[in-house]
Amino acid sequence: MGKTEDYIYSEIRKHGTLCFPLIDTENPIDAVNIAKKVEKMGASALLIGGSSITDQVELSEIIRSLKKNVNIPVILFPGNITGVASQADSILFMSLLNSENPYFITGAQALGALSVKKYNIEALPTGYIIIGEGTTAWYVGHAKGIPFNKPQIAIMYSLAAQYMGMRFLYLEAGSGASQNVSPSMISQVRKYYDGTLIVGGGIKNAQIASDIAKAGANIIVVGTMIENEENWEEKLSMIIKSIGND
Repeated sequence: MGKTEDYIYSEIRKHGTLCFPLIDTENPIDAVNIAKKVEKMGASALLIGGSSITDQVELSEIIRSLKKNVNIPVILFPGNITGVASQADSILFMSLLNSENPYFITGAQALGALSVKKYNIEALPTGYIIIGEGTTAWYVGHAKGIPFNKPQIAIMYSLAAQYMGMRFLYLEAGSGASQNVSPSMISQVRKYYDGTLIVGGGIKNAQIASDIAKAGANIIVVGTMIENEENWEEKLSMIIKSIGND
Protein backbone atom coordinates (compact mmCIF):
# COMPACT_ATOMS: atom_id res chain seq x y z
CA MET A 1 0.00 0.00 0.00
CA GLY A 2 1.14 3.52 -0.73
CA LYS A 3 1.05 6.88 0.97
CA THR A 4 -2.41 7.98 -0.21
CA GLU A 5 -4.03 4.65 0.60
CA ASP A 6 -2.55 4.68 4.10
CA TYR A 7 -3.80 8.24 4.52
CA ILE A 8 -7.33 7.27 3.48
CA TYR A 9 -7.46 4.42 5.99
CA SER A 10 -6.15 6.72 8.72
CA GLU A 11 -8.77 9.38 7.92
CA ILE A 12 -11.57 6.80 8.01
CA ARG A 13 -10.42 5.59 11.43
CA LYS A 14 -10.31 9.16 12.75
CA HIS A 15 -13.38 10.72 11.16
CA GLY A 16 -15.76 8.00 9.99
CA THR A 17 -17.19 8.50 6.50
CA LEU A 18 -15.14 10.86 4.31
CA CYS A 19 -16.12 13.29 1.57
CA PHE A 20 -14.17 13.45 -1.70
CA PRO A 21 -15.51 16.35 -3.80
CA LEU A 22 -15.23 15.72 -7.54
CA ILE A 23 -13.94 18.50 -9.78
CA ASP A 24 -14.78 17.85 -13.42
CA THR A 25 -12.19 19.86 -15.37
CA GLU A 26 -14.35 19.77 -18.52
CA ASN A 27 -16.64 22.32 -16.88
CA PRO A 28 -15.75 26.04 -16.72
CA ILE A 29 -15.12 26.27 -12.99
CA ASP A 30 -12.36 27.78 -10.85
CA ALA A 31 -10.82 24.52 -9.68
CA VAL A 32 -8.23 26.07 -7.35
CA ASN A 33 -10.74 28.33 -5.60
CA ILE A 34 -13.17 25.44 -5.13
CA ALA A 35 -10.37 23.18 -3.86
CA LYS A 36 -9.33 25.71 -1.22
CA LYS A 37 -12.91 26.05 -0.02
CA VAL A 38 -13.66 22.33 0.23
CA GLU A 39 -10.39 21.69 2.07
CA LYS A 40 -11.38 24.24 4.71
CA MET A 41 -14.78 22.58 5.00
CA GLY A 42 -13.17 19.25 5.88
CA ALA A 43 -12.94 17.36 2.59
CA SER A 44 -10.34 14.61 2.92
CA ALA A 45 -9.22 14.48 -0.73
CA LEU A 46 -10.07 15.79 -4.18
CA LEU A 47 -11.14 13.68 -7.13
CA ILE A 48 -10.17 15.16 -10.49
CA GLY A 49 -11.57 13.95 -13.80
CA GLY A 50 -14.81 12.71 -15.28
CA SER A 51 -16.29 10.69 -18.09
CA SER A 52 -15.40 13.03 -20.96
CA ILE A 53 -11.92 14.39 -20.22
CA THR A 54 -9.90 14.81 -23.43
CA ASP A 55 -7.16 17.38 -22.78
CA GLN A 56 -4.37 15.73 -20.76
CA VAL A 57 -2.09 18.79 -20.94
CA GLU A 58 -4.76 21.03 -19.44
CA LEU A 59 -5.54 18.38 -16.84
CA SER A 60 -1.89 18.19 -15.77
CA GLU A 61 -1.70 21.99 -15.47
CA ILE A 62 -4.81 22.09 -13.29
CA ILE A 63 -3.44 19.36 -11.04
CA ARG A 64 -0.13 21.21 -10.75
CA SER A 65 -1.99 24.33 -9.63
CA LEU A 66 -4.06 22.36 -7.14
CA LYS A 67 -0.95 20.78 -5.62
CA LYS A 68 0.48 24.25 -4.98
CA ASN A 69 -2.64 25.43 -3.19
CA VAL A 70 -4.04 22.54 -1.14
CA ASN A 71 -2.57 19.96 1.21
CA ILE A 72 -5.12 17.17 0.78
CA PRO A 73 -4.41 14.43 -1.83
CA VAL A 74 -5.35 15.00 -5.46
CA ILE A 75 -6.70 11.73 -6.87
CA LEU A 76 -7.40 11.07 -10.54
CA PHE A 77 -10.89 9.83 -11.41
CA PRO A 78 -10.41 8.73 -15.04
CA GLY A 79 -13.15 7.95 -17.51
CA ASN A 80 -10.60 6.87 -20.12
CA ILE A 81 -6.85 6.88 -20.77
CA THR A 82 -7.03 10.65 -21.32
CA GLY A 83 -7.80 10.94 -17.61
CA VAL A 84 -4.27 9.82 -16.70
CA ALA A 85 -2.10 12.87 -16.13
CA SER A 86 1.11 13.72 -14.31
CA GLN A 87 1.37 15.53 -10.97
CA ALA A 88 -1.48 13.67 -9.22
CA ASP A 89 -0.90 11.87 -5.91
CA SER A 90 -2.86 8.78 -6.91
CA ILE A 91 -5.44 7.37 -9.28
CA LEU A 92 -8.58 5.34 -8.81
CA PHE A 93 -7.36 2.57 -11.13
CA MET A 94 -10.84 1.43 -12.04
CA SER A 95 -12.35 -1.44 -13.93
CA LEU A 96 -15.93 -0.81 -15.02
CA LEU A 97 -17.08 -4.28 -14.09
CA ASN A 98 -20.57 -4.10 -15.56
CA SER A 99 -19.59 -2.61 -18.91
CA GLU A 100 -20.64 -4.51 -22.02
CA ASN A 101 -17.46 -3.32 -23.72
CA PRO A 102 -14.23 -5.14 -22.72
CA TYR A 103 -12.33 -1.92 -23.38
CA PHE A 104 -13.69 -0.40 -20.16
CA ILE A 105 -13.06 -3.56 -18.15
CA THR A 106 -9.40 -4.21 -19.06
CA GLY A 107 -8.53 -2.48 -22.35
CA ALA A 108 -8.23 1.12 -21.20
CA GLN A 109 -6.49 -0.07 -18.05
CA ALA A 110 -3.78 -1.83 -20.06
CA LEU A 111 -3.31 1.21 -22.29
CA GLY A 112 -3.07 3.58 -19.33
CA ALA A 113 -0.90 1.41 -17.08
CA LEU A 114 2.45 2.49 -18.52
CA SER A 115 1.56 6.16 -18.04
CA VAL A 116 0.65 5.50 -14.41
CA LYS A 117 4.06 3.85 -13.98
CA LYS A 118 5.90 6.60 -15.88
CA TYR A 119 4.34 9.39 -13.83
CA ASN A 120 4.83 7.42 -10.58
CA ILE A 121 1.16 7.76 -9.65
CA GLU A 122 -0.03 5.59 -6.78
CA ALA A 123 -2.72 3.21 -8.07
CA LEU A 124 -5.76 2.47 -5.93
CA PRO A 125 -7.30 -0.77 -7.34
CA THR A 126 -11.01 -0.05 -7.71
CA GLY A 127 -14.03 -1.99 -8.89
CA TYR A 128 -16.40 0.49 -10.54
CA ILE A 129 -20.07 -0.47 -10.74
CA ILE A 130 -22.73 1.69 -12.37
CA ILE A 131 -26.19 1.61 -10.80
CA GLY A 132 -29.12 2.70 -12.97
CA GLU A 133 -29.10 4.17 -16.46
CA GLY A 134 -29.18 7.42 -18.37
CA THR A 135 -26.10 9.21 -17.01
CA THR A 136 -22.91 10.19 -18.81
CA ALA A 137 -20.85 7.46 -17.12
CA TRP A 138 -23.46 4.86 -18.10
CA TYR A 139 -23.52 6.04 -21.72
CA VAL A 140 -19.78 6.53 -22.26
CA GLY A 141 -18.88 3.32 -20.43
CA HIS A 142 -21.38 1.13 -22.32
CA ALA A 143 -22.60 -0.09 -18.95
CA LYS A 144 -25.36 -2.58 -18.33
CA GLY A 145 -26.66 -0.60 -15.38
CA ILE A 146 -27.73 -2.52 -12.33
CA PRO A 147 -31.36 -1.68 -11.45
CA PHE A 148 -31.70 0.35 -8.26
CA ASN A 149 -33.96 -2.35 -6.80
CA LYS A 150 -31.62 -5.30 -7.50
CA PRO A 151 -29.07 -5.29 -4.64
CA GLN A 152 -28.26 -8.97 -5.14
CA ILE A 153 -26.67 -8.17 -8.50
CA ALA A 154 -24.60 -5.40 -6.89
CA ILE A 155 -23.48 -7.88 -4.24
CA MET A 156 -22.35 -10.35 -6.90
CA TYR A 157 -20.22 -7.74 -8.66
CA SER A 158 -18.88 -6.48 -5.33
CA LEU A 159 -17.71 -9.91 -4.29
CA ALA A 160 -16.15 -10.42 -7.73
CA ALA A 161 -14.21 -7.18 -7.22
CA GLN A 162 -13.03 -8.33 -3.81
CA TYR A 163 -11.94 -11.74 -5.05
CA MET A 164 -9.99 -10.08 -7.86
CA GLY A 165 -8.07 -8.08 -5.27
CA MET A 166 -9.76 -4.69 -5.65
CA ARG A 167 -9.39 -2.93 -2.31
CA PHE A 168 -11.83 -0.16 -3.28
CA LEU A 169 -15.36 -0.45 -4.61
CA TYR A 170 -17.24 2.45 -6.18
CA LEU A 171 -21.04 2.27 -6.47
CA GLU A 172 -21.90 4.98 -8.99
CA ALA A 173 -25.35 6.34 -9.77
CA GLY A 174 -23.70 8.81 -12.14
CA SER A 175 -23.22 12.54 -12.50
CA GLY A 176 -26.55 14.32 -12.28
CA ALA A 177 -28.37 11.09 -11.43
CA SER A 178 -32.08 11.44 -10.73
CA GLN A 179 -31.66 9.27 -7.64
CA ASN A 180 -28.87 8.10 -5.41
CA VAL A 181 -27.79 4.55 -4.67
CA SER A 182 -30.21 3.50 -1.94
CA PRO A 183 -29.04 2.97 1.65
CA SER A 184 -30.63 -0.46 1.44
CA MET A 185 -28.40 -1.52 -1.46
CA ILE A 186 -25.35 -0.01 0.23
CA SER A 187 -25.98 -1.81 3.52
CA GLN A 188 -26.43 -5.14 1.75
CA VAL A 189 -23.23 -4.70 -0.27
CA ARG A 190 -21.46 -3.67 2.94
CA LYS A 191 -22.33 -7.02 4.53
CA TYR A 192 -20.33 -8.82 1.84
CA TYR A 193 -17.62 -6.48 0.62
CA ASP A 194 -14.68 -6.09 2.99
CA GLY A 195 -12.80 -3.21 1.34
CA THR A 196 -13.27 0.56 1.18
CA LEU A 197 -16.73 1.41 -0.14
CA ILE A 198 -17.19 4.60 -2.19
CA VAL A 199 -20.64 5.88 -3.20
CA GLY A 200 -21.40 8.68 -5.66
CA GLY A 201 -24.18 10.18 -7.73
CA GLY A 202 -27.35 11.94 -6.66
CA ILE A 203 -26.07 12.98 -3.22
CA LYS A 204 -27.83 16.32 -3.04
CA ASN A 205 -28.20 17.10 0.65
CA ALA A 206 -27.07 16.27 4.17
CA GLN A 207 -29.91 13.83 4.87
CA ILE A 208 -29.07 11.66 1.85
CA ALA A 209 -25.38 11.80 2.75
CA SER A 210 -26.07 10.84 6.37
CA ASP A 211 -28.25 7.90 5.34
CA ILE A 212 -25.57 6.65 2.93
CA ALA A 213 -22.87 6.97 5.59
CA LYS A 214 -24.96 5.08 8.16
CA ALA A 215 -25.58 2.34 5.58
CA GLY A 216 -21.85 1.65 5.44
CA ALA A 217 -20.19 3.91 2.86
CA ASN A 218 -16.62 4.85 3.76
CA ILE A 219 -16.40 7.67 1.21
CA ILE A 220 -19.05 9.76 -0.52
CA VAL A 221 -18.43 11.70 -3.72
CA VAL A 222 -20.19 15.00 -4.50
CA GLY A 223 -19.71 16.74 -7.84
CA THR A 224 -22.77 17.97 -9.74
CA MET A 225 -24.01 20.05 -6.82
CA ILE A 226 -20.72 21.99 -6.75
CA GLU A 227 -20.96 22.67 -10.48
CA ASN A 228 -24.61 23.67 -10.67
CA GLU A 229 -25.89 25.14 -7.42
CA GLU A 230 -25.23 28.69 -6.21
CA ASN A 231 -25.47 27.71 -2.55
CA TRP A 232 -23.21 24.66 -2.93
CA GLU A 233 -20.85 25.83 -0.17
CA GLU A 234 -23.58 25.80 2.47
CA LYS A 235 -24.91 22.44 1.28
CA LEU A 236 -21.48 20.78 1.09
CA SER A 237 -20.54 22.05 4.53
CA MET A 238 -23.70 20.49 5.95
CA ILE A 239 -23.02 17.24 4.10
CA ILE A 240 -19.50 16.95 5.50
CA LYS A 241 -20.74 17.68 9.04
CA SER A 242 -23.49 15.09 8.69
CA ILE A 243 -21.27 12.11 7.79
CA GLY A 244 -18.34 12.20 10.20
CA ASN A 245 -17.92 11.13 13.80
CA ASP A 246 -15.95 14.19 14.99
